[in-house]
Amino acid sequence: MHDTHDIDDLDEEFSGPSKSAVKRQMTALQELGESLTKLSKKQLANVPIDDERLIEAVLETHRISSKNARKRHMQFIGKLMREVDSDAISAAMEAMYRHKQESDNKFHALEILRDNILEQGQAGIEQVVARWSNADRQQLRQMVLQHQREAKNNKPPAASRKLFKYLRQLQEG
Repeated sequence: MHDTHDIDDLDEEFSGPSKSAVKRQMTALQELGESLTKLSKKQLANVPIDDERLIEAVLETHRISSKNARKRHMQFIGKLMREVDSDAISAAMEAMYRHKQESDNKFHALEILRDNILEQGQAGIEQVVARWSNADRQQLRQMVLQHQREAKNNKPPAASRKLFKYLRQLQEG
């Protein structure tokens, strides 16, 4: 039979997080720190980091070329990450990535629209005019015709690029 006193001692002994849980948390902090090293200085300035040592360590990473030294440095960054508000940093990084993803999605949607216009001709132009009332139908027609001439003569797709730029202006304006 177990003494109830022994069971209470076991509960006290194991009340904290497991060694594996602590290791997972430290690895996650190190990975978050590593993602900071992939940011430009401008992007890094938008991340709420209060610890000057962490900022310096992140910037220093770009000067390290040795694989082993880089690994040790990433562990150091992980250690520094324990002392900062990682939730705020993580939220800022997620917002940054979300904005980039939205921007990429808009870019790809414009590429698809451009390809549809070039493929469908007048019907594609009507789609653009229906979507953006300030679109210049004549200018769109000229770009489609120019694209057709370029394709026929095996020329570089200048009209296609010009059309994409025009569509981006419509989207932004």
